[in-house]
Amino acid sequence: MALLGDAAITMWADFVPGIVPELGDWHTHEHMPERLGIPGFLRGTRWSGGGAGASHFIMYELASLEVFASAAYLERLNNPTPWSRKMTPHHRSMVRSPCRVAGSAGAGVGAALLTLRLSPRPGEADRLRDGLLRELLPELARRPGLAAAHLLVSEPKVMPPQTEEQRMRGGDAIADWVLLVHGYDAEAVAQLSRGELGAAAIVERGAAPGAMVGVYRLDFALTKADLGTPDGGRD
Repeated sequence: MALLGDAAITMWADFVPGIVPELGDWHTHEHMPERLGIPGFLRGTRWSGGGAGASHFIMYELASLEVFASAAYLERLNNPTPWSRKMTPHHRSMVRSPCRVAGSAGAGVGAALLTLRLSPRPGEADRLRDGLLRELLPELARRPGLAAAHLLVSEPKVMPPQTEEQRMRGGDAIADWVLLVHGYDAEAVAQLSRGELGAAAIVERGAAPGAMVGVYRLDFALTKADLGTPDGGRD
């Protein structure tokens, strides 16, 4: 896998405008290091921009789906820090999905990212999945301006019961399938929403109407190795 683990948390959200500067401070210096300190959390990235999607996208790469039910993760979700208690209620329209990594092509983290939230049409899941994994993702990962592409599939049953953090946000929506494309050329990434990953093209491949696309720039990335702490998620 080109991602660092077999699972991920994908999150989209808008924020009260006046809180955005403090959001970066909190998320960079406290919240993301806290999450990366949990066994099984391997890398976190935060992105901004979004367009018609949401203003921010945040992703954590996990060793496995089992991390979602781990005691260490649930303890943090139910015992937010004082700073987290201040910031969490300012999240708006949160979409948060626990996912397994269905497939990847290419490698690395680009400065630009396209996220596509989609669902297969009834009876079309196999065709859509096969077309993405066997044809589209490998082709995109080789294209000038792009670097890597990943397909993630939501596994909502691994989500714990409502936690204190969810309660403070007012509940979260869940994305179904998530397609991610990394690139080093922002225009090449944005062009995908007008081409192969545009509304008409993705429906033709077997997706249901209503897919949500966003194009983001990288704000911050952190790995467990950056913190100098070993991971216990694979023991």
